[in-house]
Amino acid sequence: MFILLKKRNILIGLLVVALTVGLCLAVTATVTSAYSVPKTGKTVVIDAGHGGADGGVVGVTTSVKESDVNLAIARQLKHFLKTKGYDVVMTRTTTDGLYGMTTKNKKLKDMQERKKIIENANADLVVSVHCNSYPRRDQKGAQVFYAPGSENGKAMADAMQNVLKSTLGTDRSAMSGDYYILQCSATPSLLVECGFLSTPSDEKLLVSSSYQEKVAYAIFTGVHAILGEEN
Repeated sequence: MFILLKKRNILIGLLVVALTVGLCLAVTATVTSAYSVPKTGKTVVIDAGHGGADGGVVGVTTSVKESDVNLAIARQLKHFLKTKGYDVVMTRTTTDGLYGMTTKNKKLKDMQERKKIIENANADLVVSVHCNSYPRRDQKGAQVFYAPGSENGKAMADAMQNVLKSTLGTDRSAMSGDYYILQCSATPSLLVECGFLSTPSDEKLLVSSSYQEKVAYAIFTGVHAILGEEN
C-alpha cells in the first residue's frame, strides 16, 4: 500500500511539473507572438517625463507624483507600438532618474542623459509623456507641444492633437513650447501633456489604470497616423 501511494504521489508531482512547464511555455509563446509582427522600419523614443528626485507636479487630491503617471502611460504606449511593429527606445524604464546617487546637479545630468539616448536611437520621432498643472482648477484635457519655429513639428502636433480630440474629448489645440526635450536633438519631437493633475476631474482619470491605457492608445494612434503614412 505504501509503495502504491508513493508511486501515486510521484506521478502527481510529475504531472504538476509538466503542467507548470507547459503553462510557462504558453505564456512565453503568447508574449513572444504578441511582438512577432512585421517591422515598420520606424523607431520611436518614448520619454517618460521626470523621475527620481524630480517627481514633477503632484495630484491635487491624491498627491500622486506626475513621474509615476508618466511612466505608467509610457509603458502602455511602448506595448501598443511594439505590437504594431515599431522599434521602441525608452529614456526611462524605472522610477529612478538618469543619474547616480552622488551626482550634484541631478536635473542637468538627467537631461543630458535623455539627450544622449535620443541622439543614439536615430529615431523617427520622440514622444515625451507628461501631466500638466495650473493654479486654477478649471483647466483640463490633453495637449500637444512642438518646438518653436518647426513647421514639421507643428504638422505632427496638429495630427496628434486631432487624435486626442476625437478619442479623449479634449478641446485644446497644439501649441509651440520652449521645452528642452523638444529642442535637444534634430529628431522630430512632441511633448504630450496628458491632462491636469491640478484639476480633480482630470486627476481622477489620470490615476486610473484604464484611463492611462486609453491615453496611451490615443498617443499610439497619433504616432501611427504620423509615421504610418510614411511607410
